[in-house]
Amino acid sequence: MVVLTVIAQFVLAGGFAFFAWRRALTYLHVFQQEEYDGARFLGWLLRTFTVDIRATVAMAVLGIAFYAPEDELVAAIGAVLGAVTFVVLGLRESDPRRVAKKTLAITERARRILIAAGAVQAAVVLAIVAAGLPLLAWIAAVQAIPFALIAGNLMLKPFEARVQRRFWTEAHHKLQTLKPTTVGITGSFGKTSVKHILGHLLSMQAPTLVTPGSINTPMGIARIVREQLAPHHRFFVCEMGAYGPGSVERLCRLAPPDLAIVTAIGPAHYERFKSLDTVARAKFELPAAARARGGIAVLAGQVLGFDAAKAFLAGGTDKVIVVGPETEARLKVLATRESRQGVEADVVWEGKSYALKAPLHGLHHAGNMALAFAAACALGADPDDLVTALKSTPQIAHRLEVKPQPDGSIVVDDAYNSNPVGFAAALASLDLIVGKTGRRILVTPGMVELGTMHDEEHARLGGVAADHVDVLLPVIPDRIDSFIDAFRRAAPDRPVVPCETFADAMGWLKANLRAGDVVLFENDLPDLYERRIRL
Repeated sequence: MVVLTVIAQFVLAGGFAFFAWRRALTYLHVFQQEEYDGARFLGWLLRTFTVDIRATVAMAVLGIAFYAPEDELVAAIGAVLGAVTFVVLGLRESDPRRVAKKTLAITERARRILIAAGAVQAAVVLAIVAAGLPLLAWIAAVQAIPFALIAGNLMLKPFEARVQRRFWTEAHHKLQTLKPTTVGITGSFGKTSVKHILGHLLSMQAPTLVTPGSINTPMGIARIVREQLAPHHRFFVCEMGAYGPGSVERLCRLAPPDLAIVTAIGPAHYERFKSLDTVARAKFELPAAARARGGIAVLAGQVLGFDAAKAFLAGGTDKVIVVGPETEARLKVLATRESRQGVEADVVWEGKSYALKAPLHGLHHAGNMALAFAAACALGADPDDLVTALKSTPQIAHRLEVKPQPDGSIVVDDAYNSNPVGFAAALASLDLIVGKTGRRILVTPGMVELGTMHDEEHARLGGVAADHVDVLLPVIPDRIDSFIDAFRRAAPDRPVVPCETFADAMGWLKANLRAGDVVLFENDLPDLYERRIRL
C-alpha cells in the first residue's frame, strides 16, 4: 500500500506540474505587460481580485470526499482523480502565446522566469509530498503560482542585472566609438510622433537610425544600438521614456544626447508620478544631460511654466530653442491648421517665414512637426529642404493613421494614443475626415495611468466627444463611466453602444458600418485591462 500511495502522489504531482505550467503562462502574460514589475503585478492581482476558483473548488471537493487518513486506497484514488482534474483544467486553459490581443512573447528573460518559478513551485510540491499532506493542501500550491513568478523574478535579479549591464556596456561603447549625433526625445506625449517626423527629415540629409515603434527603455534602446547601429549612420534618434525620477537620466548615461527635445508635460502616466511637477523634473533630466556635453535643447513652449523648466532656463538660454507661440520662442509658431490633406504650421525661424505642411492628421501634429523642424534646423539642415521633405512624411502607424476601406468607410487608427491632448485632437479630426453622408463613430476604452485624474479627464473628453461623435462604442464601459455620462448629458440623442470587449465593438461595426462612415479607434488597452481572467 505504501508503494501505491507513493505512485499516486507522483501522478498527482505530474498532473499539477502540467496545470501549473499552463496557468503560469496566463499569469506571465500579465506579468510581462507589467514589465516584470512585482509591485505592479501584485497590484493587478489585488485590484482585479484574480484568484484561482475552479482548481481550488475541485481540490476542496475531492479533498473532502476522499479524506481518509486510515485508508490509503481511498486516498490514492483521490490523488489520481486530482491529477486527472489538474490535466483537464490545464488543457482548458487558453494559451496567451496564441490567443491574445498582444501575445505572450517567450523571450530569454521570460523563459528564465518560468524556469525559476518552476523551481519554486517544485519546492512547494516536494514539501507537500514529503509531508504526506492530503489533497486539500494542494490548494496552497494552486494559489502560489503567481507568487512563484514574482519569487523567481526576484531570484534572477542579480543575473538579469549582469546581463543588462553587459548589453548596456556594449551599446554605450558602440555609441562612443561610432559617435553618431544622438538626439533624445522625451515628453508626456508626442515623443514617438516627433521621433517619426524628425527621423524622416534627418534621413533626407544623411543615414539615420531611429528606434522603432515605442521602444524607449534602456534594454530596448541598447538592443537597437547593438544590432542596428552602423558606422555609416550619422544620426541616431531615440525616444526616452520616463517611469519615475532618474529613469531618463539613466538613459542619458547610455546614449548621451547631443540634442534634447521635450515635447510636452501632461497627465499621461500621472499614476506613476503623482504630480505634474514630478513629471517635469523627470523630463528635464534630458535637456540637462544635453547641456552637460555642450548640446542643444529644443523645448515645446507648453513646458515653460513648470519649475523644472524655469530652473533649466536660469542656467542659460544660448543653446535653447523654444518652439511655440510664446514671446520667447526662437521658432515662432504663428498659426496651425488642419485640413483633409493634413496639418500646416506657419512659423518664423531666424527671421524668415516658412509654411510647414505634412500629410498627417490631428492638429497636435502641427506642433510635433514644428518641433522636428526646429531640431533638424539646429542640426544644420537647410530649412527650405526640410519644408520639401515634410510634404512626404509617411503616416505614423497607429497614431491617427487614416485608412480608407474597400467598403467606402474610413478607419482612423489611433490605437497607440493614450493622452488627453491627442484624444481631443483625434476627435476634432473626425469632422474633416467623415464623408458627406457618413457618421462619426468612436470606439474607445478610454485612457490609462491617469491616477486621480482619471474621472476628471474622461468627463472633460466625454463632453468634447459629444461635439464630434455620432455613435459612441465604449469598450469596457464600467471603467469610463464619467466619459459616458458626460457624453450622454451633452448629446442625449446620440446612440451609445456599450461593448464589453473590443471584439464586441468589431461585431457591431461589421453589422452596421456603411460607406461614408469614419471610425476612430482611440487607444487599444493591453490584455491586462481588457481581458477579464476567470480562473
